[in-house]
Amino acid sequence: MTAERQYQAVLARDPRADGSFVYAVRSTGVYCRPSCPSRKPRADRTTFFRTGEEAERAGFRPCRRCAPESAAGVPLVEKAVRAWTRLAGAREDGRVPLSALAEAVGSSPWHVQRTFRKVLGISPRELSEARRLDALRRALKERTSVTEAIYDAGFGSSSRVYEQSARRLGMTPGQYARGGSGAVVRYTTASSPIGRVLVAATERGVCAVKLGSSDDELIALLRDEFPSATIDCGDKSMRQWVSTVLALAEGKPTRRNIPLDVRGTAFQLRVWKELQKIPRGETRSYGEVARRIGRPTAFRAVARACATNPVCVVVPCHRVVSADGGLCGYHWGTRRKRALLERERR
Repeated sequence: MTAERQYQAVLARDPRADGSFVYAVRSTGVYCRPSCPSRKPRADRTTFFRTGEEAERAGFRPCRRCAPESAAGVPLVEKAVRAWTRLAGAREDGRVPLSALAEAVGSSPWHVQRTFRKVLGISPRELSEARRLDALRRALKERTSVTEAIYDAGFGSSSRVYEQSARRLGMTPGQYARGGSGAVVRYTTASSPIGRVLVAATERGVCAVKLGSSDDELIALLRDEFPSATIDCGDKSMRQWVSTVLALAEGKPTRRNIPLDVRGTAFQLRVWKELQKIPRGETRSYGEVARRIGRPTAFRAVARACATNPVCVVVPCHRVVSADGGLCGYHWGTRRKRALLERERR
């Protein structure tokens, strides 16, 4: 695209041009996406860059209105994900080297890697591992042979799968294939100001905190992923954990630390750890959390990590709101999110 066509796209505030370039205004020192609603710049004061990174290296800062840095790599990542899906399907082991992915999208391996991390918060390799683990979950439920499922999912070594299984599947592949057979999870339900609460734990610590309207609903959620696991009512050893969770559900301060047995990606664990640092009665935006963990443009990935938080209230994902202070979504309902925040602010 010529500079003249780029300038016409800026004058038209054309959203179709977003992601293909950014423009910078020399008189203000700010760079924007083409669709920015700011005052239209003069042609003689406008400079165009392929990416926000190039604009920043030239000394310009991102516009606060259109946040061009948050969308700079989205088209490339979307193109790369489509290419990854195509290449993975053509390879027997499902693996896609970074060099092959970069060649497919016409970019450098370094730029693809960096853009993935900025936009999604993960690398192409981590995406590949997550996709293969999802395939393994499906294969374990469909195959009678664990070994067959492992290799069908694209893993070249069963030992590697067993190394990752405790962190990603929550148990060995064999246990997962048997619907969680051999895993022991104990639970307790109780009433709270925001509805019924289920607290579940393994021998290592609390693995799930769920909110709902009835015990049957909550127990069904617990059994959903591992229908053959040994799921029993909790004993006296869980009382202290349950009382702490209920105090948190009531918005009360507590100094008790609850041992957790949660699994997730490295990125998810970083987000969940950061959420625990948000003081009671305060909130943070998804963008703020992303900046605090060193991934300033990964706010979408932060939102996904909040949505998959397995221990609500203990890891206070309800304290994360939109940039304008809106409640946004909450896995357990915005009504409960509002009630939790109001109680914590009293």
